[in-house]
Amino acid sequence: MLLIQNGRVLDPYTGTDAPGDVLIGEDGVIEALAPRLAAPAGCAVYDAAGLTVSPGFVDGHVHFRDPGQTAKEDVLTGAAAAAAGGYATVICMANTLPTCDTPEIIRYVADKAKDCPVQVLQAGAVTRGLKGQELTDFGALLDAGAPCLTDDGINLTSAGLCRAAMERAAALGALLSFHEEEPSLVPSPGVNFGSAAAEKFGVPGARACAESAMIARDIALALDTGARVLFQHVSSAQSVALIRAGKALGAQIYAEVTPHHLALTEEDVLDHGTLARMNPPLRQETDRQALIAGLCDGTIDMIVTDHAPHTAEEKAREFAKAPSGITGLETAFSVCCTYLVQTGRMTPMQLIEKMSMNPAKVYGLTGRAVRAGNYARLVLLDWTANKVYQSYRSKSSNTPFTGAALTGAPRAIVTGCRVTEA
Repeated sequence: MLLIQNGRVLDPYTGTDAPGDVLIGEDGVIEALAPRLAAPAGCAVYDAAGLTVSPGFVDGHVHFRDPGQTAKEDVLTGAAAAAAGGYATVICMANTLPTCDTPEIIRYVADKAKDCPVQVLQAGAVTRGLKGQELTDFGALLDAGAPCLTDDGINLTSAGLCRAAMERAAALGALLSFHEEEPSLVPSPGVNFGSAAAEKFGVPGARACAESAMIARDIALALDTGARVLFQHVSSAQSVALIRAGKALGAQIYAEVTPHHLALTEEDVLDHGTLARMNPPLRQETDRQALIAGLCDGTIDMIVTDHAPHTAEEKAREFAKAPSGITGLETAFSVCCTYLVQTGRMTPMQLIEKMSMNPAKVYGLTGRAVRAGNYARLVLLDWTANKVYQSYRSKSSNTPFTGAALTGAPRAIVTGCRVTEA
């Protein structure tokens, strides 16, 4: 048994924001929740004084590079990074090597993660080999445990194929998760088109309309088919406006945003170079403010990390040849607390909603409230800690947030009776 004492329960599912002890039984299920509980004989006790106790974070968009690129990350190191960041559940994208377009790879990831403190789910691909030509067997992938279907990183450029995918997903009740970029509008990835950083590094960059043009198309297709569609890592003000309009029209659409797009702009690429090269790129301050506004008003449903580890050697290449993406699991809460809560744009409860409750609901993950009868998947958070990240549990450290002065930090996650310190 485990008793979490002296904490403050902060739970958007129940609206609870009050001091409370949480007693967890031997089976990992929450037995009791009360302002004060005595520890039963032989029960382990965790002193959560100064911390909040909340539903563990859910990250709907990570890359663990397993199988195929485990020099960058693997399921075990990725899960360790997730635990350090306060995550109870993560969803790995399908661009593994080989592509996760068969049930065998989904089962491989599940088996490798079975003893991890973090629940690791593996998404299935929409098209075979991520080639955008032939749909995978959606039913087989879903039956194997895929929480969604995605060709993440690659846009479905064929409208006909995209509509066919939506029809099949709608018939199965499946969620489609789309990376939205029209390739012909991306002269080069990783940096905003026409920015000072693009000029400095000698590349054209990626136009914001590459994203919004595909979002507009797929809102129309979602309305036509009734499919549930998630727009990944939204980056532009125009995209936010289109998603807001699409929801008003009745489309079953959702959107995610990353901490780095909420905190940084194209100007930061000048300072951080390839450590701030990402796809979609950091855009202008007006875009950043629109993303925050969209998150606050519910247009954007959730915060995800798009955790994308790369080796130091890869990121040391010249800008045009370096891979896009940054690591994000370990820094996410601190960045969001600093740029959203400390600035007064969101309350702590609202941030927990965006990092935990909303993604869980979109992915159909149930039993996540801090409530008797639910299996414990909790995060313990310090909202006022001064935090500077210098080292990581991940195999990779490609992030512009190393050395930054941040506020707020995860202290531990609780999975059943198991406490994993951050």
